[in-house]
Amino acid sequence: MNKYKKITLDGLIFQNPTFMLVLGTCPTLGLINSAFSSLGMGLTVLVVLTLSNIIISALRKVIPNEVRIPCYIVVIATLVTFARMFLQKFIPDLYDSLGTFLALIVVNCIILGRAEAFANKHTVLESAVDGIANGLGFTVALTIMGFICEFFGKGSLFGYQIMDFKIAMLTSPAGAFLIYGICIAVFVYIVDGFERARRVKANKLARENMLKEGV
Repeated sequence: MNKYKKITLDGLIFQNPTFMLVLGTCPTLGLINSAFSSLGMGLTVLVVLTLSNIIISALRKVIPNEVRIPCYIVVIATLVTFARMFLQKFIPDLYDSLGTFLALIVVNCIILGRAEAFANKHTVLESAVDGIANGLGFTVALTIMGFICEFFGKGSLFGYQIMDFKIAMLTSPAGAFLIYGICIAVFVYIVDGFERARRVKANKLARENMLKEGV
């Protein structure tokens, strides 16, 4: 069980694809001026990432090593095509708001990276957990930044106007870079704080055990 806990915590926190590894910056910087678009992109990547991890893991012993990357792209492109068809049919507003970024999921380095670094080396269940964890990590990070940019940049949230005060710069590319950088700094600071506290606790327990053994 600890194995799955580690996979989950790595995807959500310690190896968060957005804040810790700084992957998938193209959709991140292009869509975080809207909480709706950010959430929609995050959930779409979550589904594609999880399914691609499962499929690639299931076929890892069949796919020839020499052509593994093209095979990964074929699997991911097929899933993205289905996702685009689904969104265009049932959620056209989200489909329109994502625009070309939806097609770019095919070459998203988060999905290709997890396929190469994890799915082709682990079981289907482990790969599914990894896909869900990394997808949720990406979704939460993107939505938080979309929330901040839309709320303070437009005075709205998920398209609903909330206040008249707004900082227009936050909806520009420069504002997206600024919010992204601040969020990375805050996230890393919090994670480092937890890590320091964990190490202090571990050292304290080790000293207590040494004293007990000495007595």
